[in-house]
Amino acid sequence: MNAIAARESDTFRPAIHYTATNTWLNDPNGLVYHEGIFHLYYQSNPFGNVWGNMSWGHATSVDLINWDEQPVAILCDAEEDIFSGSIVIDQDNSSGLGNGQTAPLVAIYTSAYKDSSVRRGTQAQSLAWSSDGGYTWTKYQGNPVLDRNSADFRDPKVFRYDGPTGSYWVMLAVEANEYTVVIYSSDNLRDWHHLSSFGPANATGGVWECPDLFPLPLDGDAEQTKWVLTVNINPGGPNGGSGGQYFVGNFDGVAFTSETTVTDGSSQTAELDTYQWLDWGRDYYAAVSFHNAPEGRRLMVGWMNNWQYGAAIPTWPWRSPMSLVREISLVTDQGQPRLSQEAAAEYRTDNSLSVNTWSALLLDEGTRTLDEGAPVEIIEVTLIPESAEEFGLIIRGNGTEGTRIGIRPAANRLIMDRTRSGNTEFHDAFASIDTAPLKPAPDGSYTLTLFIDYCSVEVFAQGGQVTMTGLIFPGPDSTRLSFYASGGTAAAPCLKVTRLVEPAVRIAEPLVLSRQFYVEMSSIHTPYPSLTVGLPRGIAMRNPRYYVAWRRTYATGNLASWPVGQGLPRWPLLLRGLSMDIEQWWPRLSAATREWLVANNGDVVPSAVVSEITDAGGWPRRRRLVGREIPGQ
Repeated sequence: MNAIAARESDTFRPAIHYTATNTWLNDPNGLVYHEGIFHLYYQSNPFGNVWGNMSWGHATSVDLINWDEQPVAILCDAEEDIFSGSIVIDQDNSSGLGNGQTAPLVAIYTSAYKDSSVRRGTQAQSLAWSSDGGYTWTKYQGNPVLDRNSADFRDPKVFRYDGPTGSYWVMLAVEANEYTVVIYSSDNLRDWHHLSSFGPANATGGVWECPDLFPLPLDGDAEQTKWVLTVNINPGGPNGGSGGQYFVGNFDGVAFTSETTVTDGSSQTAELDTYQWLDWGRDYYAAVSFHNAPEGRRLMVGWMNNWQYGAAIPTWPWRSPMSLVREISLVTDQGQPRLSQEAAAEYRTDNSLSVNTWSALLLDEGTRTLDEGAPVEIIEVTLIPESAEEFGLIIRGNGTEGTRIGIRPAANRLIMDRTRSGNTEFHDAFASIDTAPLKPAPDGSYTLTLFIDYCSVEVFAQGGQVTMTGLIFPGPDSTRLSFYASGGTAAAPCLKVTRLVEPAVRIAEPLVLSRQFYVEMSSIHTPYPSLTVGLPRGIAMRNPRYYVAWRRTYATGNLASWPVGQGLPRWPLLLRGLSMDIEQWWPRLSAATREWLVANNGDVVPSAVVSEITDAGGWPRRRRLVGREIPGQ
């Protein structure tokens, strides 16, 4: 399949945003820069494209634009799902987990314990380590290392603190339903001591998740360094559903003290505007920053989706992109410290295909087409309202559909209107007009920078002091760029459109079964409301979440005689769920598990079987199981 054919069959896959090849992803985890490589770990379902089977996926990049998907880093098992967390480089091997030759990477993640665990129903913090630069991981035998006997204690972010109180590791995590960030210290990453707590504060309309804490110089002055605490919230964002807020203040090595708290916890609509948000759009969540980013940069990335409709977005076989990587700084705005964000410089470096500019544009009420446009581009514009009540740009349009990015000057609001952006019917909560407070510059102008991709727009307004991110799903012919004004005239003194080079399209390679056969698959609903699992007729599920029948007759291709009965735990469903063969996973299984698999799978041997479910009409309609023989090793 060539790149054009791949793009036609995968209309919405982004060009400059990361997506998994053919599976679900959500929160970014364990962001780390190590030996010249950016590592992006993330919440992953290795067996499908909706939430479940939480494990850590993994991708790497040297330039933040071109990402290589790696094998699953930390896989869920029969007792625990692997929820969000972070990674540090244990340079001095304080943990004792290193091999004595290279500094280990240590992952601190949330163990979400299942019914089969003695800790069932609770969440605690655990360790895994890597001695090969982050590609293979070993779970610490003493897990968990921090347990509060809580059902909602999760999302550890760890960093090294060096200050007046000493040098040690600091962990932030959340008690999600208490709207509280809890802070701990450790000398060795294994033994943790409680220091303090923060919260509730400001937005509390949903659970708190995925905290982060880091220092930034105010206005570039290292003598005026402040600390920024970020915490994500779901629901309760500024325009509904998921969102992320932040606080600016001081961290003394023990406690964080906020200078920007407005309330002790309220989500009244009138108050949401007074809080500080990482992004005012509906599709920027769980954002965290990279550990050890080069040149002291503070780089952050978020999940570009919203829990209101995340499992329903019309993409296949992948679901959910990551945001662009953002570089953030701290500036003074009207006497208050605020974050300023911009897309990482790498997206502009040697990445332009063409550049078009316009100057002195003036528009009476109406719409003016400027360019036939492209699905992947950067738009930079300065706007002046003149007498217009609303004005701005229509992107990814075709005359009948398009996304409005505009200004309502009387209300000092930035708007993103995606009610006619394309496909909005997949979920009732998707079509929306989202707004953010935005004041003009002293000369009355507004500056916007838009990064547009096949299924998204990220807006950086007034130098990045306000950002707004939204998914959109326009038709493939909707690429037109227009200037609009209503209720009067508006001007655009300067407009620049940079069409970006698109990296090669990744093709989701088909996975295969061990014998040549085709079989219709029927839909069986699982306990997950939004998840449907297809199984060959005659195959029954012992427990829809964990088991699928699997017998010796599989190896003969005699599907009709597969009996109902003892099943295979869900993690070895790599045999039928991912484009990897079991050889990669066999060494990670315990001896008892390997013996069980051999005893219960007859002549299905390690490294002999991989598999795929291919689309035969669209999810969640019926599928067709496609197979061919692969020689064993």
